Amino acid sequence: MLRAGRSVSRAFKAVAAPMRSAASSATDKYATRSKLATVLGAQWGDEGKGKLVDILAKEFDIIARFNGGANAGHTLVVDGKKFPFHLLPCGMLYPGKLNVIGNGVVLDIGTMMKELEILWAAGFDTKESLVISDRAHIVLQIHKDVDGNLEKKADTQGTAIGTTRRGIGPTYSSKAKRDGLRVGELVGDWETFAKRHTALCESISAMYGVEGYDIAGEQAKLKAWADVIRPWVKDTVSLLNHALNDGKSVLAEGANACLLDMDFGTYPYVTSSSTTVGGIATGLGVAPTKLGSVIGVVKAYTTRVGAGPFPTELTDVNGKELCRVGHEFGTTTGRERRCGWLDIPVLRYSNFINGYTSLNITKLDVLSGFDEIKIGTHYTIDGKRLPEGHMPSTIPELAKVKVEYETVPGWKSDISKVKSFAELPVNAQKYVSRVEELVGVPVSYIGVGPARNEMISTESK
Repeated sequence: MLRAGRSVSRAFKAVAAPMRSAASSATDKYATRSKLATVLGAQWGDEGKGKLVDILAKEFDIIARFNGGANAGHTLVVDGKKFPFHLLPCGMLYPGKLNVIGNGVVLDIGTMMKELEILWAAGFDTKESLVISDRAHIVLQIHKDVDGNLEKKADTQGTAIGTTRRGIGPTYSSKAKRDGLRVGELVGDWETFAKRHTALCESISAMYGVEGYDIAGEQAKLKAWADVIRPWVKDTVSLLNHALNDGKSVLAEGANACLLDMDFGTYPYVTSSSTTVGGIATGLGVAPTKLGSVIGVVKAYTTRVGAGPFPTELTDVNGKELCRVGHEFGTTTGRERRCGWLDIPVLRYSNFINGYTSLNITKLDVLSGFDEIKIGTHYTIDGKRLPEGHMPSTIPELAKVKVEYETVPGWKSDISKVKSFAELPVNAQKYVSRVEELVGVPVSYIGVGPARNEMISTESK
């Protein structure tokens, strides 16, 4: 298991350990230890992935974002200064790291430029630390307008999904329709790009009834941005693969989480990209066989933003208390998150899909004020327990789900200052161990407070 502050070689000795073959020496002869690791959200997002990625980033040569867009977000605090990131990888805060925005990302250039300007104002030199895939698709203002209009209309009809209205879905729709615009085109031949941009905007305007869209104004912005970002636009597929072949280490950073995945999430209440381990291959252009450690980030309870099913949701005083103590408001939208007890069926399903080598439990401190804590252990439908790892594929079927709970004793003490697993209250230790038993995956990290240094390793457990 990784621990911040260890050397890269020692860190990879640990993260790659699960990849060792237990077969014959003949198999071991051809086995290699991959230097590609990832941190993934294991629930419905907002698990606190950014904090762990920030901690681990210092151990890696390259930090690469592989999916989503400005619909994700986390705030990092360094020397008392806050840096809200929606698109930039966490490694931007470390000197000497290369940060990659992969082809699977939909890029809102305006948002990215605002984030860079905050870094520049704080004295960070980013000229050599950022690379953008030439295959990444561009989020246009018309994508955002359509996203907002569609969600607003759906809201009046009671069918809203709860999107961030950042244009993510419409941009991926353009990508799937094969008329989207890629970053490589923007920094290439301008006349060709401008023609394609005009055609796309006119097509979207006609399809969704958008009137008076300022095509010329947007093209002026895009042309100016093209001159700024041109040095950063690269073929990141060859860049990342050559780096891995040369022994460089890569940390793949994902946005959103497993239950928001386009294929495996609670469709249609999902995002528009692949948020799971498979998204690394398609979003960065690296083979699945190169992936080593997969760390799943799990909030000590469960939250969800926006609409959609939520079997363990609490609408009582306990849910309000989780929201209040956990400061559960979205980084991107500011919306209040729905809160509930930890949902083990979700984690078993998530583990089936992602194959976690370890878990990071975050916000364990938020549970400190409860006399008793419940854990959702199984789903039932019509009195019949569903097989472990089974997740209903339709909303009507999921609506029939009842949750079986087990109750464990809580702890009423501040854990934010503990530095090791052994220092945790006994009942907190038992809670973590019970999660390990129920999911079948070891816990490698535990978040005990909101600060960057309030994360403990279970290495000495």
